[in-house]
Amino acid sequence: MSSKLFEAIGLGGMDLAIPFLILLIAVIVLIVIVVSEIKKQEALKRRYDRFMQGSEAMSLEDEMQRLAGDVARLKRESKAYANDIDLLFSKHECALQKLGLVKYDAFAEMGGKMSFVLAILDEKNSGAIINSVHSSTGCYSYAKRITEGRCEINLSPEEQEAVDQAISQQV
Repeated sequence: MSSKLFEAIGLGGMDLAIPFLILLIAVIVLIVIVVSEIKKQEALKRRYDRFMQGSEAMSLEDEMQRLAGDVARLKRESKAYANDIDLLFSKHECALQKLGLVKYDAFAEMGGKMSFVLAILDEKNSGAIINSVHSSTGCYSYAKRITEGRCEINLSPEEQEAVDQAISQQV
């Protein structure tokens, strides 16, 4: 028995069992491939299900939503903290934080460097100097205002040295 189709393509004398055998082998191979892919898909699904189960059976989606909420809260808090830090820095600028101390002999006959000048400045180099002059008749103290490193009244060399010491300190 021969097929007109086989004869048309030049395979008229071929036994029909050969193409059926080839098709059977091809179907078996395809079935094996499909079964293999199904097993791979099942393994992937198991891994996916395990991945989606977080601690205390929380899904990945729930965890991501919780983390997104945490990030939003942290952003809000960060802005509030930045404002607090700015406020602290602005208050800190006027805090007295730089010191300069110079001990000196106001009168040559006294000895012992009993007099001193203390410069107390803020971040903008403003503040005051306190000068305490020790003499044989007593101790006299006075203060001068310092604004941005300068004084409206002339400074003695010791007072200027104390101001320079305070200004040179790093904050």
